[in-house]
Amino acid sequence: MTTSPGATNPGDSATPTWRLAEGKPATTDVPRFDTVEEACAWLSGLGTELRDRLREHGALYFRGLPVRSVEDFARVRDVLMPQRTPYREKATPRSSFGDDVYSSTDLPPSQPIRMHNENSYTLTFPGLLLFACLTAPAEGGATPVADCREVLRRLPAGLVERMRAHGWALTRHYSEHISVSWQNAFATTDRAEVEKYCADNLVSCAWGDDGTLRTAQLRPGIVRHPATGDEVWFNHLAFWSSWSLDEELREALTDEFGPDGLPFETDFADDLPFTREELDLVNAAYEAATVRRTWQTGDVLLVDNILTSHGRDPFRGDRKIVVAMGSPVDLADCSPTVAPAAQVRRATA
Repeated sequence: MTTSPGATNPGDSATPTWRLAEGKPATTDVPRFDTVEEACAWLSGLGTELRDRLREHGALYFRGLPVRSVEDFARVRDVLMPQRTPYREKATPRSSFGDDVYSSTDLPPSQPIRMHNENSYTLTFPGLLLFACLTAPAEGGATPVADCREVLRRLPAGLVERMRAHGWALTRHYSEHISVSWQNAFATTDRAEVEKYCADNLVSCAWGDDGTLRTAQLRPGIVRHPATGDEVWFNHLAFWSSWSLDEELREALTDEFGPDGLPFETDFADDLPFTREELDLVNAAYEAATVRRTWQTGDVLLVDNILTSHGRDPFRGDRKIVVAMGSPVDLADCSPTVAPAAQVRRATA
């Protein structure tokens, strides 16, 4: 185990010491605080330290904060990322606890969530994410993170250059039966509002006779962090590929809706499909860069959403992880290698 070069005397309770252990995110055991107000006062004095360490490590894990409720979490959130980011183009079920605090996801406990950067498909996305554990699961349920600089370095050069040159394409079908409804995803029941959002955000959209909605968009999959200049792998290419589905589910959905009617599908935005073999290469790069720590009640995880992807391990028992999004970043400020666009052509495997 080592400590971060930015750490100071462990006896200095004003500045955290960051523990660096193989397979674990940079972690600090915070001083003992009796109230969340005391903890927030301590955190507010760490601005430069936290900024520098976050840019170095991509994610920071705080162990031992007195965070026991949504209200406690919201107070910590307002210190660490006072500027909030709206949740756009919703894709997975979440519970809202008010005050822009959400459940991390409401997907079934047995289902793992693959690595992704939050809202990588939108033109403005959160620069920071904040997670906290209010109820720790009995088994599993970690929120793993992966340094996307390292992911990019581990990918084959040909695959990287393909993404750099063409970007990635996302096609979505919104339906109450097989995915998130468009009313929930866009937080409106007005079709005209959906169409305006899509036009303003470079998303093509088409309505089905049965009231369903199909959208498509092209996005860059490699960007640079606007503050550090680091180039990163930043996309949902593997996350929403149909190859990521359980084989039986993939076959059932394809039989029911056809290869062009799946809830989500991704491809490189060129004439060649994204293959299962390429998916395996991307997932292997994520796995090699992934670190995780078992949640304990009161733990808080601060994530740079551009430098670092995140996911969820399966779990057993009650689990309550809350999340908030902040520090919005415009894609245009991230030196995208491909210009975003609404119209995309999806290759067929």
